[in-house]
Amino acid sequence: MLPRTPSFRLDGRTALVTGAGRGLGIAGAAALAEAGAEVTLCARTLPELEAVAAEIVARGGKAKTLQCNLRDTDALKAALKDKPFDILLNNAGNNVPKPFTEITEADYDKVLDLNLKSAYFVAQTVAQSMIAAGRGGSIIHTSSQMGHVGGPTRTLYCASKWGIEGLNKAMALDLAPYKIRSNTIAPTFVETAMTKPFFENKAFRDDVMSKIKLGRLGQLEDIMGAIVFLASDAAALITGTSIVIDGGWTAE
Repeated sequence: MLPRTPSFRLDGRTALVTGAGRGLGIAGAAALAEAGAEVTLCARTLPELEAVAAEIVARGGKAKTLQCNLRDTDALKAALKDKPFDILLNNAGNNVPKPFTEITEADYDKVLDLNLKSAYFVAQTVAQSMIAAGRGGSIIHTSSQMGHVGGPTRTLYCASKWGIEGLNKAMALDLAPYKIRSNTIAPTFVETAMTKPFFENKAFRDDVMSKIKLGRLGQLEDIMGAIVFLASDAAALITGTSIVIDGGWTAE
């Protein structure tokens, strides 16, 4: 008998997407909803979430909104309490690109508090609910190629994303007995509202383009398939690893 390819469909499953009002979060939410999941969109800014939810519903998907400041750990835990999810896209993040010698403590707190501390406790809270529900799950962290290499003016971002990569591997070990998988996606520079100002600097753009061997910047669509794959039964034996979506940047 020929084996059958496991389904990439997510019908009947629930997903939480943080940072869902912008950029990669929108793409991830749209991808999960298109695959059949009921998606809860989480961020601080409610109008952005409502606009994304309305578009998902207009396409025939299922979406809810959850306004929450992820930096407030107590508020985060209260907002997610007794809300079991099958899938988490742990996506919220930011960046302060500055030379290492110019970084302030406020800069450090701004990036590391959201990119690493908040990501840690979002994942912990969702995992606790997954364990209580007893049906396993998939946790997907939005990392970066900068979680695998270094880059000028990226000390804070690299510190946070290398931290996410280490967290991911250790989480995968702790959660494996509960059939909860933990993985990361690690994109290269993707054209979003957050990255657009960087590319107005021609020298920066030329440097980036010289390192992406496939010769173009990432687009939101480039990450969507990897998210659905990691969330689905097609990735049932994959945990503790990273899917690097970098056009060949880290191949050298």
